[in-house]
Amino acid sequence: MIKYKENPFYLTDEQVKWVEDTYASMTKEEKIGQLFCPIVFTKDEQELKDLVNNSHIGGMLYREGPGEELRQAHKVLQDNSKIPLLTASNLEYGGNGSAVEGTYFGREMLVAATGDTEKAYQLGKVSCSEGAAVGVNWSFAPVVDLDRNYHNPITNVRTFGDDLQTVIDMGKAYIRAAKEEDVATSVKHFPGDGVDERDQHLLTSVNSLSCEEWDASYGRIYEEMIEAGTLTVMAAHIAMPAYEEKYDGKKCERIIPATLSKNLLTHLLREKLGFNGLITTDATPMVGFCSAMDRETAVPLSIENGCDMFLFNRNMEEDFRFMTEGYEKGILSEERLEEAVKRILATKAALHLPEKQKEGTLVPDASALEILNCEKHDTWAKECADQGVTLVKDTQNLLPISPEKHRRILLELMGDFPSNERVLASFKDRLEKEGFEVTVYQNEGFEVMEDSVTNFKSKYDLVFYVANIETASNKTVSRLNWHTMFGLGNNMPWMVHEVPALFVSVGNPYHLLDAPMVRTFVNGYCNSEYVIEAVIDKLLGRSEFKGNSPIDPFCGKIDLAL
Repeated sequence: MIKYKENPFYLTDEQVKWVEDTYASMTKEEKIGQLFCPIVFTKDEQELKDLVNNSHIGGMLYREGPGEELRQAHKVLQDNSKIPLLTASNLEYGGNGSAVEGTYFGREMLVAATGDTEKAYQLGKVSCSEGAAVGVNWSFAPVVDLDRNYHNPITNVRTFGDDLQTVIDMGKAYIRAAKEEDVATSVKHFPGDGVDERDQHLLTSVNSLSCEEWDASYGRIYEEMIEAGTLTVMAAHIAMPAYEEKYDGKKCERIIPATLSKNLLTHLLREKLGFNGLITTDATPMVGFCSAMDRETAVPLSIENGCDMFLFNRNMEEDFRFMTEGYEKGILSEERLEEAVKRILATKAALHLPEKQKEGTLVPDASALEILNCEKHDTWAKECADQGVTLVKDTQNLLPISPEKHRRILLELMGDFPSNERVLASFKDRLEKEGFEVTVYQNEGFEVMEDSVTNFKSKYDLVFYVANIETASNKTVSRLNWHTMFGLGNNMPWMVHEVPALFVSVGNPYHLLDAPMVRTFVNGYCNSEYVIEAVIDKLLGRSEFKGNSPIDPFCGKIDLAL
């Protein structure tokens, strides 16, 4: 039963009437359409009109794009939708999660490294105000997972770390800022990522904690986020056998993701934790969902078992048909369809979307784009980088570096991401402007069997590694891959006793696992220009290192700290 006047909706009598009257006026197709939040790629006006008029979608998401293009597309969608849309974006790390020219404030782990909850509030403020400027009203953030497994390739810098209270305090600060911008939050990824080393994009991963362990960690986090008033929770394609066994009263016989689990969605999240808001699936093209059961059953069953909204599609037309046929066959009950749609409508009412629709203010005019990367947000992001960049170790007393002592630098970039060219150019240009001579290591033409230690030492004063290995979905690992043969070649840090070596990560914070012999290591947590500038300033001794690691960068291994 939906409690309209309680947390997180707090609807007025008039808003409750809008929800009930709107539902009563809807056709079966319109009700089913409300359940869907597809990812939209087109910005063609007629195609957008057809999408809302024919599919009756309840929400949608665009990937990052030019701000004005997104604003105009959102306006076409909202102007032509009978019921105002939830317009979503992954606003995890700044306004650039929506508009590409928005502020790259910083990954959550950078924010956590500052130790300052105000920075998490600023992250929410920047992300949601800049998202709102292009018409976004639903943030798929904050990430409130605990980063408890350093092998996990998808959590790490997307999280506030592994400290329970830090995650709670910073998650709540983000929610507070989002509320001020009239943007709904979707805390994720319930029941909690970061325990398993595997990625739910690729399979149904597992939160293997006992019920007692979960209650004391992830359970506390979700209790706090619910109390803080998050309007929505994102259910993940993550199984939790302990609670399945608790509610079923027998040993778990198969792995089922939370997105399809009545035990986790209804009994745990709704009943035990008391969540009254909207539950959305995570992206349903992910293998963690698709491999759980046949899609024809899974589509309607995800709603029947407790989700209210269905995120993304393999094929919109087919998924709509599966949902409709599932309803007609009784897989999706009338009761659950009504409850899900009314929760969607209540979320929209709580965001004042019906009033904004009447006023014509669902999407702001072009002048709102002036907030993108504005001076205040720029200043906040610089401060966050300055306070978050972390010196993990300098056991060789290398720092600060200088052109007088380390003029000839061999610069090596690790990673194979689209941002590589920018990151490499940024480090190289900044170093050269400081008076260093920089040679960029080329992976082609290994120096195997031809170079010598003596020759190497005659050419370089410092080997400077930059790891630009971003946290990205669909990767089984997030590790260093060396370009070398049997240890030969100058890519792998064989030379640490010949020439000083320095390692800076602007992505995954656990690279000491693969480079324990490097004795000076810095974590920047993200590859923004703010972070790169702060790293250079600190390496040169112009600014002190202020960040404190939100995780154990030594991975519990003694050799990494030496």
